[in-house]
Amino acid sequence: MSFKTIPPRTQRLNRSTLAVPGSKPKFFEKAAAGAADVVFFDLEDSVPPDGKAQARKDVIAALNDLDFSGKSVSVRINGLDTHYMYRDIVDVVEQAGNSLDLILVPKVGCAADIYAVDMLLTQIEQAKGIKKPIGIELLLETALGIQNIDEIAAASPRNESIIFGSADYAASAGMQIKMIGGPNPDYHVLTGASTNGERQVHWGDMWHYPVARLVAAARANGLRPIDGPFADIKDPDGWMASAKRARTLGCEGKMAIHPSQVEMANDLFKPSPEETEQARRIMEAMAEAEKTGAGAVTLDGKMIDIASIRQAQVTVRKAELVAAKEPL
Repeated sequence: MSFKTIPPRTQRLNRSTLAVPGSKPKFFEKAAAGAADVVFFDLEDSVPPDGKAQARKDVIAALNDLDFSGKSVSVRINGLDTHYMYRDIVDVVEQAGNSLDLILVPKVGCAADIYAVDMLLTQIEQAKGIKKPIGIELLLETALGIQNIDEIAAASPRNESIIFGSADYAASAGMQIKMIGGPNPDYHVLTGASTNGERQVHWGDMWHYPVARLVAAARANGLRPIDGPFADIKDPDGWMASAKRARTLGCEGKMAIHPSQVEMANDLFKPSPEETEQARRIMEAMAEAEKTGAGAVTLDGKMIDIASIRQAQVTVRKAELVAAKEPL
């Protein structure tokens, strides 16, 4: 192991992140009462320029008036390249900072972007006496962001998660997509010809590199990697395939653009009873090994070591968070 240690971050459930347009107050109460682990009110892409001031006011009112018990609340501000951004942070945090858990920063391009947001948050918290520090979520959705992702991930102790935004990333990188978060049939390879001349088409995952890169940077800095949205809300099988790929690569959750995707995310990204039980057995076996001075031990015919116990501890802790939110 490296001598460098990963700083502890705020632990919170992040299986599902529900996007709620700030310009649609009719959805606010449903989001507050829903099952999403994280709800983020969007002041950016889903709000037209002439509606941003009113959306900001409506979101502030929702933060102060609605009960968001059992979930974390975030606000996606406008980009740092707009004149809306500073007022988003100042107004929302000054007027509703005690009800806010996270700020979601879109199109992060470099570490200086996070430094600027951190500076504003720190000054407002000090001026207003806000005791609970507000965390930062990083929305990775540009080629510049993927180039600088290591510096971005380490830019602030407020950083908690990195979310992949496939639509804007594709536009930034010049990629050709058929649907946000979905596959493209043109991204494929052909097998060699069989004896009868037939060749098979094998589709590829065009999102593999940026998501794998995001996971590595997030985990190296103690952050939660979160996969982006799957736009076809009428294709649960397609959503599930996308989410399983993300989970396999190491993502801790997925953004949902519709409430129907929330329960699927919550179920998929929580440890199963079997996984939790196995993790507890690993922890118990390693505890016994430590008593005898052994660095590794065999369980069910497989070797487990210190790396195994770290993974087991993460699994058990996540299961405990789920149990606290969803008691039997």
